[in-house]
Amino acid sequence: MSDLPAGIDLEQERREILNAFRGLLRTHKDRSKEDTKRIRKAFDVAVEAHKEMRRKSGEPYIYHPIAVARICAEEMGLGTTAIICALLHDTVEDTHITLDDVEDLFGPKTRLIIDGLTKIPEVFDENASVQAENFRKMILTISDDIRVVLIKLADRLHNMRTLASMRHDKQVKIASETKFLYAPLAHRLGLYSVKSELEDLAFRYTEPAVYSEIQTKLKSSEDVRKRFIRKFTQPIREALVHEGYVFKIKVRTKSISSIWRKMQNKGIPFEEVYDVFAIRIIVDTPPELEKPDSWRIYSIVTDFYQPSPDRLRDWISTPRANGYESLHTTVMSPTGKWVEVQIRSNRMDEIAEKGLAAHYRYKESKTSESKFDRWISEIRDLLENPDLNAMDFIDEFKLNLFRDEIYIFTPKGDLRVLPNGATILDFAYDIHTDIGDSCIGAKVNNRLVPLSHQLDSGDQIEIITSSKQKPNEEWIRFVVTARAKQKIKSSLNDERKRIAMDGREILERKFKQHNIRFTSENISVLEKFYKMPSATELYFRIAKGKIDLRKLREVENKNGILQTEKRVIKKSRKDADVYSKIDKKKDTILIGDDFKNIDYSLANCCNPIPGDSVFGFITINDGIKIHRHNCPNAEHLQSKMAYRCIKATWKNTDLKENIADITVLGIDRLGIVNRLTEIISNQHDINMKSISFDTNDGIFEGKMKVMVFDTEHLDQLMRKFEQVEGVQRVERKP
Repeated sequence: MSDLPAGIDLEQERREILNAFRGLLRTHKDRSKEDTKRIRKAFDVAVEAHKEMRRKSGEPYIYHPIAVARICAEEMGLGTTAIICALLHDTVEDTHITLDDVEDLFGPKTRLIIDGLTKIPEVFDENASVQAENFRKMILTISDDIRVVLIKLADRLHNMRTLASMRHDKQVKIASETKFLYAPLAHRLGLYSVKSELEDLAFRYTEPAVYSEIQTKLKSSEDVRKRFIRKFTQPIREALVHEGYVFKIKVRTKSISSIWRKMQNKGIPFEEVYDVFAIRIIVDTPPELEKPDSWRIYSIVTDFYQPSPDRLRDWISTPRANGYESLHTTVMSPTGKWVEVQIRSNRMDEIAEKGLAAHYRYKESKTSESKFDRWISEIRDLLENPDLNAMDFIDEFKLNLFRDEIYIFTPKGDLRVLPNGATILDFAYDIHTDIGDSCIGAKVNNRLVPLSHQLDSGDQIEIITSSKQKPNEEWIRFVVTARAKQKIKSSLNDERKRIAMDGREILERKFKQHNIRFTSENISVLEKFYKMPSATELYFRIAKGKIDLRKLREVENKNGILQTEKRVIKKSRKDADVYSKIDKKKDTILIGDDFKNIDYSLANCCNPIPGDSVFGFITINDGIKIHRHNCPNAEHLQSKMAYRCIKATWKNTDLKENIADITVLGIDRLGIVNRLTEIISNQHDINMKSISFDTNDGIFEGKMKVMVFDTEHLDQLMRKFEQVEGVQRVERKP
């Protein structure tokens, strides 16, 4: 705000202000006489309150509230109360007007909204947490009155439109904040035109050279585009008129920031962005005929032009989470150019342009309203979390809007609906169990990603499979859908049973050699002898080579029947109800058994696996952690806090895969990496988690994470590595 510039004709200025106000009234067509009176009163109060104030550009400050009110009325479709609040939105903060004055003049609802707007200062601070705190304050008001946020967005849009008069450093700060916070919010509220303009205006100040270049190219190709569009739409217009439709055809040019995003993502020049514009057909039809009429118009369009089967988007049958409805197709023009055609009703078009405000006008749109209600209730939950600071809140807010569902596309453009947080594996199992079981990764929007990659709404996914792939237990952590979890568990059980069948055959042959009958009683004796929890586990371990069948001779055999030996140790467990203090001298944790109802887990710092020499460390809040004796932290724990250490040993429990880190050192030779990876791939029961190689002055260092059952399993692999020519040393990371 600045002082009065020299040579200003105040009378002329006053007339121009009145003209701006009349322009505002013209945009609010549905007003009554009472509405007009109240809006005029708000205008008079605002003019008087801001009369001494000017903007950085030198123009009277009152132009700003008038412009904000006009955006609310014209571009968002808001009503009288919002227009009054927009006119008064800066009065309480910047002038002598108080909230009590506002309530006396315009009532409690207007006071509530102005109060909400006043709580959100326009602070453009380098400190991101200050911006975040302001944004949080704004979101707090959603549950009071959504119009607070809509007016704030209108305020931000006008500030962005008039940003040219500010210093460059301020321009960049405000533009960055707009791109980070306000444009995504506009998108979530369904205000597509506001969102696109905010993004473009922000882009203009953050990337001025790129913005200018794309703008110039759009302008220079404008005449060619117009001629093409006229020719393209002519047969469609004639057919629609012949069918008796009342319609409009608009052309929507892609925003500059969207064009740039596509150029970056696809790595293509401006000339190869095929959807620089879209044809929009808007039909005037009652709600009950919207869907059939849209599909009939689709049929007419595709009678003239061949559609791409991959690019059909039916947002009418399945509206987007923020209420957007439209039927999109991409068709091939006679000149060999792809053209996007959007088909929608007047109602859908208003919702697409004016977002949330339009939803409340169309009361029949119950599903959309309930989604917004769910969204607002989710925001309340977020706000009630006392542990969330402002920056965390922003992250949660941006990630978790409409978390109930995301929309994902197959390579052919088929739509799948999944819960938010779903991963590649969830999507693969959603398509088919076999696809899930054999999934090794995917291409998301043509970018290669791993199984654990989380999906975003609108992603297009191509699953990559391999006949050699099999599910493993870690997959359960990668999925959120009940279907995927159940299918993985089922596949793991099937795979375990298949391996167990091999073990069963091995045992049958061994029994024949020793003249032992293959009966359930004899199997039960063996379970006890080898301390196995079940026959399946016994067979599984036999197949994996983890059971020494030579010890069969130690079991007494009477005419083919094995005898239960007294020396087989039975589990000695104390009564579960007894809870006594840990006796560090006498007690030993048997890993795999319950230990006095005290939680214990394997330490992440050293990833112990069965066979490792281990001990337990009693933590303050996290139960007991099991560490290897050669863990990097072991010396410190056992010397400084020996009173919290306890003996631990492994029990023969279910055979499970564990992570182990291996480092391979040697002389860099041609093909050495291939040889090492070949060894892993030939070991059918070893899965590789990660691998990396560095070479320096002819010496190479390979680091890999592998999934093994125990130390014996790991030692076998390490011994094979040591036999490779050029390998000097193989170490397990302590």
